[in-house]
Amino acid sequence: MASASDVNLNRLVVLVAVIEAGSLTAAAERLGIAKTMVSTHMQRLEAEVGASLLVRTTRRISVTEAGRAFYEASRQILSIADEALQAAGDDGGALRGTLRVATPVDYGAIVVAPVLVALRQQHPELHIEMVSNDRLVNLLAEGIDVAIRVGKLADSSHRAVKVDSFERWLVASPAFVEAWGTPATAAALARLPFVGNAVLPKPLTVSLENSRGKKQTVRFTAGFLADTAPACLAATLAGGGVGALTNFSVGEDVAAGRLVRLLPDWSTPPAGIHALFPPARYTPPKVRAFVYALRAHIGSEAA
Repeated sequence: MASASDVNLNRLVVLVAVIEAGSLTAAAERLGIAKTMVSTHMQRLEAEVGASLLVRTTRRISVTEAGRAFYEASRQILSIADEALQAAGDDGGALRGTLRVATPVDYGAIVVAPVLVALRQQHPELHIEMVSNDRLVNLLAEGIDVAIRVGKLADSSHRAVKVDSFERWLVASPAFVEAWGTPATAAALARLPFVGNAVLPKPLTVSLENSRGKKQTVRFTAGFLADTAPACLAATLAGGGVGALTNFSVGEDVAAGRLVRLLPDWSTPPAGIHALFPPARYTPPKVRAFVYALRAHIGSEAA
């Protein structure tokens, strides 16, 4: 059985590049070396490991079961090495490399994007990739450094840092209110058309709480469903129905009169917004810098 001393660990970088790029040619371009050198590294790595890692055909490369397991382990080894190097070289200087941040569509556009732009302006050698999606991304599988999660956190091994909080307000357009009237009770509210977010587990149900701690649940019957928060906001602004939308996304519209807040003493209970990142012995400086900048931005906005 092979041991670590039998393997040239530099070849792990080549293996990861081949599998992620999908071919020897693409891996060679990514690494800046000749294709023949990539092929040689793979042949020697398989000899050192004592197992077949890749299956080569004239058109494509596929990964064996052993190769897939070795690839996952190699990624973790390289990640730990990168973290250790960054921690050792963390002298408060410029940030480098690529920071991949996953965010919900609306919170990313409204809050996160300006923070990332400012961070890159401070650190020009830091490359930014913002992945906006309302689905839950797999941090490890998709190479995400930090994911912003709005709402209740699912159990996981990831580290979580609270950066903000939010609540949902019941809002409608002035034209909608003029046509349907202003509801005075939750029962009257439930009879109105509703704009729901199809991504939520119960898109037509809203749990509310008032300033005195009283709680009630409103169950709407029919309405307009969309699968992103910006689409729900657009439909609400267009008069499509009542929306239960986040305060950070509708605050300016309410203040400007583009939306009317209904039952203003009621909202969903406050919930957290967290930054998640994979557990590691060393938190990369770029991740720490982003979380610090995000908290500072939120604090200044609140002030």
